Amino acid sequence: MIKSGGERSPGFKLLMAILIAAALAIPTFMVWALVYDRQNQSEQAQASITEGWGGPQAMAGPVLVIPYRATATDTVVQAGKSTTVARDVVRELTLAPETVELKTDIQSQHRKRSIYEAVIYNAKMEGRARFVLPPDLARFGISLPDLKFDRAELRFSLSDPRGLGANPKVLAQGTPLRLQPGGGSSGGRGFFAFIDAASLASGGNIAVNYAYEVRGNGALSLAPQAGDTKWAVTSNWPSPSFGGSFIPGNRSVTGKGFTASYDIGNLALGRSLISTADAGAVADTPAPTMKPAPVVMQDAGQAQSAQISLIQTVDLYSQVNRSVKYGFLFIGFTFLALLLFDVIGGVRVSAVEYLLMGAALVLFFVLLLAFAEVIGFTPAYVLASAAIAGLNTAYSAAVLKSWRRATFIGGLLIGLYAVLYILLSLEAFSLLIGSLLLFAALAGVMYATRHIDWGGRREEVTA
Repeated sequence: MIKSGGERSPGFKLLMAILIAAALAIPTFMVWALVYDRQNQSEQAQASITEGWGGPQAMAGPVLVIPYRATATDTVVQAGKSTTVARDVVRELTLAPETVELKTDIQSQHRKRSIYEAVIYNAKMEGRARFVLPPDLARFGISLPDLKFDRAELRFSLSDPRGLGANPKVLAQGTPLRLQPGGGSSGGRGFFAFIDAASLASGGNIAVNYAYEVRGNGALSLAPQAGDTKWAVTSNWPSPSFGGSFIPGNRSVTGKGFTASYDIGNLALGRSLISTADAGAVADTPAPTMKPAPVVMQDAGQAQSAQISLIQTVDLYSQVNRSVKYGFLFIGFTFLALLLFDVIGGVRVSAVEYLLMGAALVLFFVLLLAFAEVIGFTPAYVLASAAIAGLNTAYSAAVLKSWRRATFIGGLLIGLYAVLYILLSLEAFSLLIGSLLLFAALAGVMYATRHIDWGGRREEVTA
């Protein structure tokens, strides 16, 4: 409602501010889409940087695979009668080691291309394993004479063999083995070696020592398969994330790196040390994921792993994205201050002046994103907030006809930027702090406007 003489009521001014603030939601959403697009470009650039080096690596093994002769029966129909026919087939007995002791040293580094960077690593593995045949082998329907020990294979699985370093070494009973590419003679990813496992037939054991290096980026995981798996990890990376199905029993994280140790038994895995399958069935080890997976119940046949992710301590795109979600606070509080100066202070603020100051507030997030990609989030935040606070302070001095009032606007913006930085830093308490801030602001506005007749003229307002 517009009063005579062209004077607007306080209620009309409030409605105008709300409508302009709502209109500014469109460019704010466009900024959010820009952040999402730049994040996708960053991920593509990181994939390009690490291309040929090796992806997130998942390891499994060693396991001993022994072919054996078995009898299969088929039902055929001849002359209208069903007949059972027996035939000899070759199947594979997969034997997990009794014990595995593995030491891993992960040396990480940054690689940059233009304004983008990725974390890569080189991991050195040193391990030993011991294989024995279980005394109750007959329970699995397998007899010793059927096992072809001279055709046994020692298999190591690796999700991205491109990252396998030169000259891996595997020794069985102290004798070096000649390694072959692939997860086995029937295919797969990793490497393997032919081995004579005849010593197992007489109740003996096979001791295996191995060492190899693997390159990758982002994450490294191990799928334990032994009766008792001990995995000790050291690294120079200061901010690891431990995930997967198992977490380390002991770990220490400092600014110079971390150490972690796992001790996993096959009872925790829920699987036997022996499994059988048709010859040629090779299960690839799935690559680890960089995103946290939902917690699900895992059955005995599902692969379980311990995963270590080399995460970036500051993900600037997620922080900028979160800051954009608080954009309405900046617009709302700034417009509220202008409205109070208009309604209570007697300084008329036009719709164009609301719009220009609101546009500057939206521009803050664009500047934050642009600077953060070059100089980092915190310096970019200080620079962008100082630029926008200074711009709006200078402009409000002309709009409000007073540097004293403009100083209030500048102080308000500086306070809002400081509070937002705290909210971004204290993620766990951001909702609590934000809700308390809104409550305090609402209470202050209600107190300051308690005598205003929102439908009347400014002259009718009593302080």
